Amino acid sequence: MSIVQRYCKAVTSLNRWLAVLASLLVFIMVAVISYEVVARYFFDAPTVWALELSTLLLGPYFMLAGPYLLHTAGHVNVDILYGKLSAKAAAIVDTGIYPVIGLIACVLIYQSIPVAVNSIESGETSFSSWNPAIWPAKTLIPVAFTLLLLQSIAETLQAIVRIRTGGGSVS
Repeated sequence: MSIVQRYCKAVTSLNRWLAVLASLLVFIMVAVISYEVVARYFFDAPTVWALELSTLLLGPYFMLAGPYLLHTAGHVNVDILYGKLSAKAAAIVDTGIYPVIGLIACVLIYQSIPVAVNSIESGETSFSSWNPAIWPAKTLIPVAFTLLLLQSIAETLQAIVRIRTGGGSVS
């Protein structure tokens, strides 16, 4: 197995594992919102934390599932054009698209690191009546975009291999 294959497999496996882990957050969000509905409408005792907690859980769910979604091609795509391309032509298009995604991820990493550092250093909270710490959610932003960058590199490498081999996949 080449170093490119090992890299692609390692990054994709990590992102797959994180996406599965993040998807489990949906069950927690459903439980929290269900609890809120029952507390509010059956006992007339709404919580101060349910909506905010479900919002704080939605961020990691969305951010950690994104890099693996890139691998599975679950993102928005113009299939009426892309679907008509040969495997080699699609791979050539991919070698242009995935680096742009990587470049955008780099910009977002660069912009989000100071925000995350400031949030950690200040022990930032939401200033609501529940007032949970939000620095963990803000810290996740550069982490998630780093994972997206790594996956976009893996997808670019796989596209290059597909160009050279005529359509085979690396991982």
